Formats: sequence, C-alpha cells, structure tokens
Amino acid sequence: MNSRWIDIDTNNGNAFRGYLSLPPKGSGPGIVLIQEIWGVNSHIRAVADQYALDGYVVLAPDVFWRLKPGVDLTYDDAGSAQAFDYMKKLDFPMAVQDLTQAVNLLRGMPEVTGGVASLGFCMGGLLSYLCAANAGVDAAVCYYGGGIDGQLNQAGKVTCPILFHFAEKDHYITKSAVDAVKAAFGNAKNAVIETYPDVDHGFNCWERPSYDQKASAVAHGMSLSFLGKVL
Repeated sequence: MNSRWIDIDTNNGNAFRGYLSLPPKGSGPGIVLIQEIWGVNSHIRAVADQYALDGYVVLAPDVFWRLKPGVDLTYDDAGSAQAFDYMKKLDFPMAVQDLTQAVNLLRGMPEVTGGVASLGFCMGGLLSYLCAANAGVDAAVCYYGGGIDGQLNQAGKVTCPILFHFAEKDHYITKSAVDAVKAAFGNAKNAVIETYPDVDHGFNCWERPSYDQKASAVAHGMSLSFLGKVL
C-alpha cells in the first residue's frame, strides 16, 4: 500500500499525526476514518488500506493525541482497560475540532478529487455523526456509534447524507437508543439506518470476538454503495 503518517495542523500552531493511505490510482474522493477506542492500531490502519483499495484517499487521525500521541492498543483485557480510560478522558468537542482540521486537510490535497466523508467505528461512529453536524463533511457513515442518542439535539444540523449501521444484539447500545435515532431521522431523506440481526457491537472488527463476516461484508458493501452515490 502507498501509505504513510502525516502531520495535521491545528489552529493554534500545534500538529498531530494521521495515517494516510492512497488508492492504487493515486487519487479519489476523501474519507476521514475515525478510530475505535483502541487508537489508530493495526486494525484501523488495515481498514484505511481497505478503503484506499476501494479508490478513496483515506486519512485516519490520531484522535487521542491530546491525551497521549500514538495510542495503539490491542483488544485484550489490558488494552481494553486503557482504551476505555482514554475514551472517558476525551474532550469530544475538541476532538471534533481536530477532525475538522483533518477534513480541511483532505480537501486541500491534490490527490482528493471528489467530496470528503467521515466514517467511524464505535466511538468513531459517534464522532462521525458529530462531524456530519459540525465538520462540513459531504457524507457520513456511522458504525454502531454509542451515545448518538444523547446528541440528537444536533440532528437538525445534519444536512449531508448519513448512513447508520447498528447491531441488533449490541450489548453497549440499547434498542431504545437505536429507536431514538430512528425517530429523529426516520423522515429525513438524507438518512439511511441499517440494522443487523444476531450480531453484537464491533461486528466489523476481525480482531474482536464479536466479528461477523457476513454482517461485515454486507455493511461494507452498503457503505461503498452509499459513498459511491453521494461523493
């Protein structure tokens, strides 16, 4: 893969890093790929490469950089304990500002020849939703974003196309939380909400016990179809 780490400037003269993966042709629409709580680890970097092979210029920013740059955790008990601690300490509004800088950086890259979307998993799913409301993305994809139901006061700010993926047996996100998102976006022509039976939170991650190949493949295909139509 044609990939490397790059610097992303902030508004106050600081910079943080992001993993950039380019498509085989070298150019295409942009995706800001937003990490799970385990950081921009080997799985997220592989997902970035996956979408790059699908033709996108993908940038996975280090969301936790203000807490500790370069967080790269595994999915075992020790790694997960650290990951949840980072998530609890994250300043989400500040993270959205950082992600906005990543969106703007992609827009200015000569390799980006179309729109820019956000796409996130888990915590990143919530952040992708917040990017749809605040970061000026052209589209957003949110995989099992916990906490979206608590941020529905921002739903009216989401005017770009948005795709939600939810697991029907998610042990982190309740059915009532998903129903609240459906109620908020049920009549919105810009929103698509997909649910996946018999799968749990994290079904897209092949390094987690909850991984489900079929649901992951279907959701990936739907995400590509969605992005292909709106970017």
